[in-house]
Amino acid sequence: MRGLGTIINTATVLVGGSVGYFIGHRIKDSIRTIVVQVIGLATLVMGISNVMDTQNLVFPLVGMVLGAIIGELLRIEDRLESLGEVLRKRFAKGSGDESTVVQGFVTATLLFCVGPMTLLGAIQNGLTGDASLLFLKATLDGLSAIALTSSFGVGVGFSVLVILLYQGGVALLAGTLSQALPDPAQDPRVLLVTGVGGLMILGIGINLLGLTRVRVASFLPALLLAPLVWALADRLG
Repeated sequence: MRGLGTIINTATVLVGGSVGYFIGHRIKDSIRTIVVQVIGLATLVMGISNVMDTQNLVFPLVGMVLGAIIGELLRIEDRLESLGEVLRKRFAKGSGDESTVVQGFVTATLLFCVGPMTLLGAIQNGLTGDASLLFLKATLDGLSAIALTSSFGVGVGFSVLVILLYQGGVALLAGTLSQALPDPAQDPRVLLVTGVGGLMILGIGINLLGLTRVRVASFLPALLLAPLVWALADRLG
């Protein structure tokens, strides 16, 4: 079901925020860490599965290389991080409960919506109806909501409005585009996006496990470039 991932994601943030508001301070850091590691391992498995579904890895790899070069030249990862820091500093000014609520809202919104997992999951859900990546993201966001709400309060809960509008909007747009395809699940362009997404999901899993720092956001242009490379090769062939 297209859009189900966003609905579940919204629900987990609300539940996590409620838990964090009442008992978040009692949860040990070691428990949070081990749960995130489990999610990281599951993300790796999902990434490998998506890559294996791609019959030809040449086009995803070419798209990834070109996308990574463009992403680094455009400094996509750095710009996203800078945007987050600017917003945090801007809304962190002031004192009192109002400032804390706003800071909680901004911090949670950035964490839950600014990142490749949000975009990849929404596109995957919209194109193929597969919400598995958004389910993983929902679990991670729910755990994060517990920690954030225990620190910033109810402002974290308002971030669900942005999740619904942004993440849900991307899924609906991708779903609309998929209707123009006879069989979205087997369309080579969709499979290419799935393959590129699988490689990016592997990077997300590596980041969650803390093995190294993969600049996943820099690969985002590859989601457009891989199908274009395939179309060009198909036309020339």
